[in-house]
Amino acid sequence: MNLLASLRYLVALDEHRHFGRAAQACHITQPALSNALRALEEEFGTSIVKRGRAFADFTPEGERILASAQRMLHEHELLQQELNSVAGRPQGTLTLAAVPTAVPIAARFAALLQARHPGIAPVVRSMSSPEIEVGLESLSVDMGLGYTDRVGQRGIKLRTIDQYTERYFLLRRAESPSADGLQMGPAMSWLEASQLPLSLLTAEMHNRTIIDSAFAVAGAEVRPAIQTNSILTLGLSVVAGAVCSVLPGALVGVMRGYRELEALPLVHPEVLTPIGFMVAITDRPSRTVEAALAMAEEAFWQEQVAAHSGLLVA
Repeated sequence: MNLLASLRYLVALDEHRHFGRAAQACHITQPALSNALRALEEEFGTSIVKRGRAFADFTPEGERILASAQRMLHEHELLQQELNSVAGRPQGTLTLAAVPTAVPIAARFAALLQARHPGIAPVVRSMSSPEIEVGLESLSVDMGLGYTDRVGQRGIKLRTIDQYTERYFLLRRAESPSADGLQMGPAMSWLEASQLPLSLLTAEMHNRTIIDSAFAVAGAEVRPAIQTNSILTLGLSVVAGAVCSVLPGALVGVMRGYRELEALPLVHPEVLTPIGFMVAITDRPSRTVEAALAMAEEAFWQEQVAAHSGLLVA
């Protein structure tokens, strides 16, 4: 049995919570994954997975083995990076998880980091805030980009690097297309926005909690016309239909090429949400994390953030 490979399959199963998808992510067949897990169970003399017609969960013993597997794979990656890297030339993967509203910034960061350090292979994932926090705690995520005001809620010690402040806009179809792309309209109150047919994120998303809180402060209760857990769907539903949406500046920036759209800053209340990078506090950060943190703090990157995070209001 290849123990390291089997541990990777176990971690993949935890990530995907589905036998077929975990096998696909590992580029093996589902029977091969199941056989590897059974071999692990024979090795440790205990059941790891609660089996049924589909993946149910891990057994208590399986949870302990999973935690050890995550630590072992993390240590293996650290050692591999140290052996492969030379001064100023880090080698290895960097898993960067971002909340959906910050994915455009995370994508740009990953591209610029890889251009500077060709030996780094970033993996960018869109994850919810709780998923990022769990990933940082389990070491399956190297770096997160999300809501820093949540840090400490789970008792995890994280280092944060503030990046920008999320501001919110109403996105709607303009009365007439512009020659220069997305148009900027006058400010609109949250109360006025609540009277419009809206396409919003689903209730389990932290961004939706922020938006609902703003509407509540404005004295409004909203029943969305469309709900989705997909950021792409929010923008496309406005482009294709008769609905409006509420988006943070980073996503408004992505829509700049749509001449038929208009973005209006939302006020009364003014909602300002801090977004930043987060990493677990460890004695020995990986070479790729060190390089990423160094770039995150540079004036060069801060200028990129200001230009692309949708800071469209004074």
